[in-house]
Amino acid sequence: MPTADSRLDTLLADAARIFAERGFHGTSMRDLSRASGLSLSGIYHYVESKHELLFLIQDRCFTEVAEGARLAVARETEPEARLRAFIRQHVLFFTAHMHEMKVLSHEAEELTGTMATAIRRRKREYVAFVTQLLEDIDVRGVNPQIAAYALFGMINWIYTWYRPSGEIQPGYLADEIARLFLDGYLQPASHAAHPLAASHGG
Repeated sequence: MPTADSRLDTLLADAARIFAERGFHGTSMRDLSRASGLSLSGIYHYVESKHELLFLIQDRCFTEVAEGARLAVARETEPEARLRAFIRQHVLFFTAHMHEMKVLSHEAEELTGTMATAIRRRKREYVAFVTQLLEDIDVRGVNPQIAAYALFGMINWIYTWYRPSGEIQPGYLADEIARLFLDGYLQPASHAAHPLAASHGG
């Protein structure tokens, strides 16, 4: 028999899907009722407003992805391996929650007051966590905060093009993004060119 928590989980998943498809402003509570199979009074049993639904989607996402990241990173000891573990965990989480990722990216400014403050705090904590992972890697001349936002630029917009049902598997996607970020796109080619230059007296 479904519990109250499981029904709320289902409601949040349905709401994320509808918000992702129609946008926050384009979605009515009746739309959410039809999508979730709950009556309006049933929805209001769990939340007081559409804004609270949006808050719970974002708050739960940040809680789950941050907890998963900390567990993944804790299993590694080397700084570079810790960052790779973070990238992999983040990408795997959001490839399984594509609607939530779109909602986080597009509807971030819809919340106000204490709900907005709480989400901003979670974002700052998550960015600070990643920035620290980058600071632990000895890369001179690169601002860790800029690097953190550049990394988020790579991994937070995959919902615009990635299809989980396609040929690229989530794990492969995560590993390729980690390789591109940590190794650089040109670095392998430049390394391969060195023996060739040496053979010609370069």
